[in-house]
Amino acid sequence: MSDSLLSLRLSVDYPGKRGVLRDLSLEISQAEVLGLVGQSGCGKSTLALAILKLLYLRGGAAEGSIHLNGRDLMTLKERDMRALRGREIGLVRRHHRQGSRQECRKALMETLENVSLPAEEGFLKRYPSQLSVGQAQRVLIAMAVLHRPLLLIADEPTSALDLITQAEILQLFAALNRKFGMSILYISHDLLSVATISHRVAVMHQGEIVECRSTAEIFREPAHAYTRDLIRALPVVPRFAAAAGSK
Repeated sequence: MSDSLLSLRLSVDYPGKRGVLRDLSLEISQAEVLGLVGQSGCGKSTLALAILKLLYLRGGAAEGSIHLNGRDLMTLKERDMRALRGREIGLVRRHHRQGSRQECRKALMETLENVSLPAEEGFLKRYPSQLSVGQAQRVLIAMAVLHRPLLLIADEPTSALDLITQAEILQLFAALNRKFGMSILYISHDLLSVATISHRVAVMHQGEIVECRSTAEIFREPAHAYTRDLIRALPVVPRFAAAAGSK
């Protein structure tokens, strides 16, 4: 793709477990939301760690290439990756912003507004136990987007939320994508949530991308047997509920 922000080709092994990712190839365009879907254990979170070059935390090793905005991350040393995480790839870090106290505060307030949280002193003084689950999730997102990164990785961000809060968080990701042109890698085992905001969907199975096309094409004409299984497994609205809703 000529407008590719991220392109990679990777194989990943863990001690005692080879082929966690097997010659996996993936691209994300500028300002694109790419959904990555697959069952638990298929390698989705491993891919996220590989992009961030954090596999060493789990003893993993990667071979291949990861190009972000034209730069091969595989060639960077850890000190260079520390400077990149949080600024070019969305990630929470201890020190997020340089500048005066007033400039940092202004940036923080703007970010809270961008994720629909109260930009006020009282909210900042709350303890984590005083936040709802949805508010806590928005705080984490605010921390990740404070620097307006080129790429935001969201790994199962709605899995512990109720349906209404899930919908609000999905709307928030879509709004961040539209407002800032932020590319998002949205990772989930939930095909419906992926389809809600994704321009394209990549389907992962046993460490490989078996299919990657537009969301409409994935649902209209799934090409791979595993994708068809995922779609067949989606819940359907019972007939009596549909009939009741039409009254």
